[in-house]
This record gives sequence, structure tokens and C-alpha cells, in this order.
Amino acid sequence: MVIANINMQVVNEDVMKNIKLRTLSCELNPLTRTDGSVLFSQGATCVLASMLGPVEVKLQNLKIDKANVECIYRPKAGLPTIRDKIREVIIKDTCETALLATLHPRTLISVQLQELDDRGGLDACAINAACMALLIGGVPMKFTVAAVHCVIDKNGEIILDPDQFQAVDNRASFTFVFDSLERDLVTVHSFGCFKMSQFKDAHLMCLAASNILFDFYRKIMSNFHNKINTSEEDNYRTENIDTMET
Repeated sequence: MVIANINMQVVNEDVMKNIKLRTLSCELNPLTRTDGSVLFSQGATCVLASMLGPVEVKLQNLKIDKANVECIYRPKAGLPTIRDKIREVIIKDTCETALLATLHPRTLISVQLQELDDRGGLDACAINAACMALLIGGVPMKFTVAAVHCVIDKNGEIILDPDQFQAVDNRASFTFVFDSLERDLVTVHSFGCFKMSQFKDAHLMCLAASNILFDFYRKIMSNFHNKINTSEEDNYRTENIDTMET
């Protein structure tokens, strides 16, 4: 039975029943010396992300036609491993695709992430945290991005946004990143053994789940800007009262 059509692709009823993510939470601007920062968590997985820019860039990293985008990822403890460096490159390439870097040539946009806790789906959580930090920082973007993680367990079932216990002994793991305009794929990171039909099912499930993240972004940003507007109105009223008293 077909009950939904997402991005011109058919999603069956069994897939739609499993569209559920762990609890999302986001604290805005926990850091004071950045242009934008967030404390983003999905379930018990938590990442602190911040951004600076556009700022002055070193001569060896200067690009004439666009801003240089860098990403620095720090693990919870110890030195970065090869896997951390791969994660860093994935986040950098994703952010660079989403940003309108050509509007700020000869500058640097720096994204920094600190892993606080990894309880499954760390790649997706880090990408979503980076996107929120860029939004709060106010840099121009072509679109926002939403990353969704899923695994294929030993029974061949797809588990969406698993925790560290559900992800044990999985056959394959996927992280899909979608844009907010056309819901097209921006990034795919996968490993393990899987059939093409399983890849397509995982893609459709994560595509449907990305709507939850985009709705969450809208809610957070709406509350953020409403708070700013309220503060500006209060300051304006206070200034008018002081002027009248004078």
C-alpha cells in the first residue's frame, strides 16, 4: 500500500512506520567569542560546534574567487584518529557545498567541532551541529543541510538513527545528507556490505526523516529571531521613554 510520495519516489507503509528520530536538542550561542555556536544533541550524542567568519585568511590559504572554508574536528579525548580526519573532510566538503563562498572572496570561514559524547550517529550529529552554527553565525548559504544516520542490522532490517547498542554488529552503515531546497543528496558516507535495494530503502527512509530535522531547524531559528526582535523592541521603548522624560 502506497501512502506517501517523497521527492518523486515511492515510500511504502512499512518504511513510513519507522520514521522516528531520537530526541533533538539545541542550545544557541553557549560560547561568547564566536560568530555563532550551538550545543547540539541527538539522543545522548552531543557535539559543540562554532564558526568564525568571514575573517582574514593566511596568504597560503587565500582563494581569489571565493572564501576558504576550513573544518577542525576534535575528538572527546586524545589526538584525532584517521577516522576523525575523514569525518573532518566530510563535514568540510558538506559545509563548503552549502555556503555561498563566492560572496566573500579572499576570506576564511572556519567551522570548529568538539565531540562531547558519542552514543551513535556521531557523523550526522556533527554535520547538523555545523549547519546550525553557520545559521546562527549569519553567513550566506545556498541551503541548509540535514544529516540522517541509519544501519542495516544482522537480520537485514534498517534501523533509523540507532544508538550505540542498536548499531552493534551491523552489516552496513549509512549517513545521508540532504539539502533543504530540492531534498537532493549532498553527501553520502557508507561502509559495509549491502544490496542496492537496501541502499535505496535506506535512502528513502532517511529522506523522509530529514523533514523532522528541517522542521526542527525552523522552530529553533524562529524562536531565536523572535527573541532578538523582542529585545530590540524593548530597547526602543526604553529609549523613547527616556527621551520623553527628558
